Amino acid sequence: MRTAVVILNWNTRDYLGRFLPPLLASLRGLDAGVVVADNASTDGSRALLAERFPQVRTLLFEENFGFTGGYNRAFERLLGEPDAPEYLVLLNSDIEVEDGWLQPLTDWMDTHPDYAACGPKLHALVPDGADFRRTDRFEYAGAAGGLLDRYGYPFCRGRVLSRTEPDTGQYDRPADVLWVSGACLLVRAACWRTLGGLDDRFFAHMEEIDWCWRAQLAGWRVGVVPQSCVWHLGGGTLAPSSPFKLQLNYRNGLLMLDNNLPATLGAARARRRICVRKILDCCAAIVYLLSGKPAYARAVRDAHRGYRTLRGAAPLHPEPAAKAAPKGLYSIRILLQAALRGDKVFNYLRRYEDRY
Repeated sequence: MRTAVVILNWNTRDYLGRFLPPLLASLRGLDAGVVVADNASTDGSRALLAERFPQVRTLLFEENFGFTGGYNRAFERLLGEPDAPEYLVLLNSDIEVEDGWLQPLTDWMDTHPDYAACGPKLHALVPDGADFRRTDRFEYAGAAGGLLDRYGYPFCRGRVLSRTEPDTGQYDRPADVLWVSGACLLVRAACWRTLGGLDDRFFAHMEEIDWCWRAQLAGWRVGVVPQSCVWHLGGGTLAPSSPFKLQLNYRNGLLMLDNNLPATLGAARARRRICVRKILDCCAAIVYLLSGKPAYARAVRDAHRGYRTLRGAAPLHPEPAAKAAPKGLYSIRILLQAALRGDKVFNYLRRYEDRY
């Protein structure tokens, strides 16, 4: 198959049963196939795949390697085969697709050989009784393409902090962005080989931002192709309110800056920027404490401890020499802008993007 759509599964049996059938139907007639890589699930996922989806290839791991380790191992296996795919898709198990979602992405990569990766617009899928309902509102994880502010806080076209926009066609032109959500991300296999995959230290969360940033530093481009749209439920593995999820985000945010800021800004400016980010994180921990959320404050503390431990280890991939200025790094302070502007922050960001 030319395109391998790879779902990394860990204990999401019900989502596989619900979302695999429309995914398989959407690929009929295309040179594409589905692979499920299972991170040692214990909820009956493997039995479900064997009984209901015997046509789906499975890669069975004997421990949970996380998002980074699972995808690295799955892609290493696929790319080591004689008929290795040209394109690889990272797809969450809680994504609902419709016919025609994949073709715009592969067409874009075919006609734009300087792109390392691209992705669709992500709309929110919400529970509706015993089923789910599609909405026209952008989804938190990736919306219409991802950006970073000056201190490494991620936000999206169509999503700032927990605030999202309805999709009224305001992002219907293809655009270069810094990152595309790993919930649905198509990557060029040749670029994956060159960059070496995801940084295993991350385990989960923000690893796709790090990878897309490294790809841009290496001279590639990353874009969103709005002719493709999928629906994402979100929170299938870790709930948004999970302190562990918060810990991963704070820790991996610092690792990501450590990996990429020196090549982007130079070593001295990168050190200063990371120092400010650490101070902002500590301020956030104080706010959590004053708000009666001690578990969140401890999550920030543990994130910084984990960062100090992991940054001492050699990263999986050497720091690239910057061949290009990354697109989608904004000099604004997104936390301040969101607080000052409220819902009008989206209009402000669109004006900023037009100038940028």
